[in-house]
Amino acid sequence: MTAPPPAGPDDPRAAAVCLDVGSCWTKAVLVLPDGTPAGFAEHPTTPDVLTGVDAAVAAAAAAAGRGSGAPRVLACSSAGGPLRVAVVGAETLLATEAGHRVCRSAGARVVGVHSGPLETDAVQELSRRRPGAVLLLGGADGADPAVLLHNAGRLARTRGRWPVLLAVDDGARADALDLLLAGGRAVTTCPNVTPRPGEIVAGPVRDAVAALYARHVLGAGAGRFGALARTGTHAAVGDAAGVLARVSGTGVLVVDVGSATTDVHRGVPGPGPVTATVEGDLGVRDGAAGVLVEAQAEGIVDPVEADLLGPAVAALEDSRATVPADRGAAAEDRRLAAIAAVVALRRHLRHTGVLDEPGSGGPGRDAPVAGEIGLVVLTGGVFRQRDAAGLAAAARTVRHDGALCAALGGAEVVVDSESVLAPAGLLAAHGREAAARSLLAEHLPG
Repeated sequence: MTAPPPAGPDDPRAAAVCLDVGSCWTKAVLVLPDGTPAGFAEHPTTPDVLTGVDAAVAAAAAAAGRGSGAPRVLACSSAGGPLRVAVVGAETLLATEAGHRVCRSAGARVVGVHSGPLETDAVQELSRRRPGAVLLLGGADGADPAVLLHNAGRLARTRGRWPVLLAVDDGARADALDLLLAGGRAVTTCPNVTPRPGEIVAGPVRDAVAALYARHVLGAGAGRFGALARTGTHAAVGDAAGVLARVSGTGVLVVDVGSATTDVHRGVPGPGPVTATVEGDLGVRDGAAGVLVEAQAEGIVDPVEADLLGPAVAALEDSRATVPADRGAAAEDRRLAAIAAVVALRRHLRHTGVLDEPGSGGPGRDAPVAGEIGLVVLTGGVFRQRDAAGLAAAARTVRHDGALCAALGGAEVVVDSESVLAPAGLLAAHGREAAARSLLAEHLPG
């Protein structure tokens, strides 16, 4: 009998290196064809991206041993981090609130707000914020368009490749668009975010922001890395949530806490898409300040704990790709990650209509989802710690949160300490669902 030819890198019989390129860390997991993880490596994400990628892939592939065949590299990326949005509007409070509502759950972070006519110093300050996009507002329908048209003209003449989200009154949109296009700006037009005084309609613009984020998050989109990483990490983890729901036979919520963003994915066992939200202001490195601010606003952290965590948050924001130096630092990392997970889950459930917004006075709509979610999974590099008691404490923080209890009922909360969610999603997306199912079933607790 003739022996079958050795498996090539594109053959499902070959091992695969599942690569997750984050804004701070590049992680690689070698997965054998039967779904067994055989090696893990990580490397700080390098400025050129590829140096860290090559180092992580080589270290993980070395665990394959001889005769295993050349592994195929399956990659996802969140190297771009959150989409940085600068808001330019007519009135400070309204522009600030509109910007935060538009960016929330869409992968974006507000990095600056300017109100009134843009002058030279304001334009320079905007450029220093390094926006990935500018949200241009004009006020209520029928308002005097003079400030809007002035700002559109200034933005058209400003250096920088960032696109403009033009979310203004129908009556002024065409003139503002002409000015921006004449300056060579890429423009996405949207309905007015502030159609009436005091009213904010964020949904359509939030969708446009999410679409920009999906392209931005990949990071360096050209060359070898662009060909390698064609999907965002949030999409890969979403695919894994869908597989996990099918494997477990229950509704699943997956919370992926990263250095700069925190994502939530809801998968259902039957037909239906995975719903996802991405929080661009929550993370455990350069998003750490946002975690602490939002945790206080949500009443999750009291002033005493906020003061205690403050120095750690300031250090983490500057540290980027670091590992905790001692048990105390590791505990602070886990605490911030658990808090980020709670805030992100609350936002996700509000975004999908399960929980009411704070202060609305409504009872929420907890009942329809209670019992539908049987499993909540916390994932992300911060949870790759060998401290069972510490990880259990992080899970308890989520399980016993007052705002989540009614919505999630008796759902089990587990921690993906082996970092198998993103690899499973990559495997499933590349026609290796059997391996993905095996990986999740064997290596995810619960």
